[in-house]
Amino acid sequence: MKHTRKTLAAASSSDTFPELVPAHAPEQDSQPDVQPSLARLNGRAPQGHLKATVLSFETVGDHGDLLVNYLRARKATFIDRLHWKLPHADGMEFDQYDTPQCRWIILHEFGEILGGVRLLPTTAACGVYSYMLRDAQKGLLDSIPSDCLFLDAPVLPMVWEASRLFVTDGVPANRRHDVQGLLMHTMARTAADAGARYVIGIVPYVFSRWLRRLGLAALPVGPRFTIDRTTSQAALFNVSRYID
Repeated sequence: MKHTRKTLAAASSSDTFPELVPAHAPEQDSQPDVQPSLARLNGRAPQGHLKATVLSFETVGDHGDLLVNYLRARKATFIDRLHWKLPHADGMEFDQYDTPQCRWIILHEFGEILGGVRLLPTTAACGVYSYMLRDAQKGLLDSIPSDCLFLDAPVLPMVWEASRLFVTDGVPANRRHDVQGLLMHTMARTAADAGARYVIGIVPYVFSRWLRRLGLAALPVGPRFTIDRTTSQAALFNVSRYID
């Protein structure tokens, strides 16, 4: 049975973007270091020397080979392990959404990439492309079904898109909670700092289980679908509580 799309113009903001408040919402943190907030979120401090770095085109040169190593980790995850058919060169995965309009959130420790996610405003434009979910809905992407959303893809400053979300296979089971928690917290805080109230994106369906363990909430906004044996679903996150 097909789901009827709800256009943003016709729907109230409370219907389209409901308040997604987790059972144990973290307090706002006015400090720039995300780790104290993560400690409250998880009830314990992160292990080791785990760091989250947010890169833009302006700050790439301040972090050596971090962006190169992140794009190589994306290739190792999405092309080598998951066998997605994506552009790549010199061992790096990239696409038309890696532009000066995006932000890359990279988790690393002693030079090793442990995870990452890319953020892009839903108001972005680069040639015929905008952002992944909207372009899929418009039929511009062969790899994602055009019915990936229950509603019309938003084009609003208060909504950013998350894509290429991953945690590497090299993260042991006893550390995945810390890595996942820091990744999602930094994603939310980065989007909020950019003026967003919501993050929308495609995530692996299994991520919903550990989101609950992290005390986060997400609303499914599209049907499940499979890309190269990976079951995914579009979800909407409320990040407004991270706004100072």
